[in-house]
Amino acid sequence: MSAAKLVAAIDHGTTSTRCILFSRDGTPAAIAQREQTMYYPRAGWVELDMEQVWQRTQECIHEALGTAGAGAADVAAIGIANERESVVLWNRRTGRPVARSITWQDTRTAGAADALAADGGIDRFRELTGLPISTYSSALKLRWLLDQHPTRRAAAERGDLLFGTPDTWLLWNLTGGPDGGVHATDPTNASRTLLMDLHTLDWDDGLLDAMAIPRAMLPEIRSSSEVFGPAAGELSGVPVAGILGDQPASLFGHTCFDHGDVKNTYGTGAFLLSTLGTEPVISEHGLITTVAWKLGDADAVYALEGSVAMAGALVQWLRDNLGLIDDAPEVEQLARSVDDSGGVVFVPAFSGLFAPYWRDDARGVIVGLTRFANKGHIARAALEATAYQTADLVEAMLADTGLARLGELRADGGMTKNELLMQFQADILGSPVAAPAVAEITATGAAYAAGLATGVWSGLDELRANYATARRWEPGMDDDTRTAGLAGWRRGVDRTLGLAAPEPVAAPA
Repeated sequence: MSAAKLVAAIDHGTTSTRCILFSRDGTPAAIAQREQTMYYPRAGWVELDMEQVWQRTQECIHEALGTAGAGAADVAAIGIANERESVVLWNRRTGRPVARSITWQDTRTAGAADALAADGGIDRFRELTGLPISTYSSALKLRWLLDQHPTRRAAAERGDLLFGTPDTWLLWNLTGGPDGGVHATDPTNASRTLLMDLHTLDWDDGLLDAMAIPRAMLPEIRSSSEVFGPAAGELSGVPVAGILGDQPASLFGHTCFDHGDVKNTYGTGAFLLSTLGTEPVISEHGLITTVAWKLGDADAVYALEGSVAMAGALVQWLRDNLGLIDDAPEVEQLARSVDDSGGVVFVPAFSGLFAPYWRDDARGVIVGLTRFANKGHIARAALEATAYQTADLVEAMLADTGLARLGELRADGGMTKNELLMQFQADILGSPVAAPAVAEITATGAAYAAGLATGVWSGLDELRANYATARRWEPGMDDDTRTAGLAGWRRGVDRTLGLAAPEPVAAPA
């Protein structure tokens, strides 16, 4: 190995965990990935075995070091990126989880969320936390776990049980586990619990009381970029020095450091984040306010976030439920078999409409059908739906921030390989769309946070210089066509509303 050191990123996702070693120029020197088992014990329940996740993490570290021909001495720092709202509860002394992790997708707390929102509505805590009350947030899942066994709450109050999101679990184990493991998190993860005050970046006593969560079990909230402690194990002595939730890590990896910078991750769903600056803006247009990062002692930087439930998942639906395609990439070829969508509009509100509409009475519709329409038009309308949903989020962000227009959308995720979608996205936004040369942009963000804390990189300008664009799509649609397309989409959205049958009201006795 040369004297130029590597930075390791642990990128924990819902279905797999990876270890990527980055060189100083921001390019991967080695990548190792392991899938992990998802558990679905009941409808709406989605769980992970976090002992298995830790085992897979160690395997990935071992493989990545082997691929790069590197050892602990060649690694300057370790950063962690993770899916944010999942809950891990474990015994401080044995290091073993007391139950499987309840993941971000899990909806078992729907009744508890409704009960909490009955007094003050879903926005009851939005000014304080930036979040609506929902099944996403960690707090209600944690309370559910505490209530499942009579001894758990007392153990939590003594500090014998520890809580963390996946970053906290990985940090604790990386730094020794029961033998001196560091119990901490960063504000990007803590801001998704519904327990943290967005302004003070600390756990809020009023929120802890409302959720019935003992403070003694909570990790310390530190910054996203600082030395948390030295690693044990194969990376012994290497400082763990960066933690970012997955979507903020992607924003950071895209070097979206300035107010108004926007990125969208096109995966199963789509996640759009816009950098705000050091003052949080509470959305008036259906978006979430979250912490983007906090670098060392500097003020925290905030972001607005909006999510699309059905992006790549809609292509999977065309494949699995309708049989229109045999393989997901075929959707582009099918969509290119027609010149446009032929007036067909597909609004995939399969489980209601998310941001910026928040209508759980909506259901999916395909409208504008004529005898002329064929499967090519439906495929094209399905791809256009992802671009239109993104445009809705961008419009909400511009309204919240007062910015006149979007400069450029930085895009990552599997769907960026779809040239037709990316071009249509640029057209419908009237702004360029750019995809980075390094696809592993979430892990890049985690590595950057760790490398900044340990002097691998001198500052944000050096990271900006590393950023390279692999593809760029310039808008080519005229204003009249764009306006007509957006108007057709909005008419389609209107048709989705109220389609879910209301819950039957019991007749009076």
